[in-house]
Amino acid sequence: MAMAIAAMMTRLYLDNATLIWNGNVVNGQEALGKFFDALPASEFQINVIDCQPVHEQATQNQTTVLVVTCGTVKFDGNKHRYFNQNFLLTAQVMPNSIVWKIASDCFRFQDWSS
Repeated sequence: MAMAIAAMMTRLYLDNATLIWNGNVVNGQEALGKFFDALPASEFQINVIDCQPVHEQATQNQTTVLVVTCGTVKFDGNKHRYFNQNFLLTAQVMPNSIVWKIASDCFRFQDWSS
C-alpha cells in the first residue's frame, strides 16, 4: 500500500523535479518514488501557507507560483517537529486543461534550541 501512496505522490512532480529534504537532494521520478516509499507514516499540521506568482522572466515565460508553508509534522513514534517547506508549482498546458506540477521542493525541519 505504501508504494501506491509513493506513486501518487510522484505524480505531483515534474519528471525532472528536485526535492531537497533537510539538505539532501532527490532528483527525478524514480528517486522521488523510492524516497517517499521509505518515509514512515506521518501526520502534518499546516499553520501558515502563502502563495505568490513568480515573474515570468525568472521562469522562461512559464506560469509559476511560489508556495511557502510551515507547521508541525509527527513521524511514526516520534515527537512533533516544526518544519518549513517551499515549493514551485508550474502550469503544464495540456490539450484540454492545465495541470499544475511541482518543479522544485525544499523541506527543512526547524528545530529550535531550548
